[in-house]
Amino acid sequence: MAQGSKRSYTSKQRRQARHIEDSAKKSGKSSKRAKQIAYATVNKQDGGGKKSGSGRGKKRSTASSRKGGRAAAKKRGGRKS
Repeated sequence: MAQGSKRSYTSKQRRQARHIEDSAKKSGKSSKRAKQIAYATVNKQDGGGKKSGSGRGKKRSTASSRKGGRAAAKKRGGRKS
């Protein structure tokens, strides 16, 4: 899964993947598995690497992030949706 060139990812996506990879390593995953998890997560949020050019990227979907945030708010009695 984490094979191939990562050139099509933006610097922001690479930075996000590094943070996710570090977190996965801390939780005991191997280096290879941590990288797979990191890029799979970035792909899930962004729909793959962003390519330069007008209108080529997909709209950023943060559905899983939003769902997690809403669940946490609901748990602590925050904003009602």
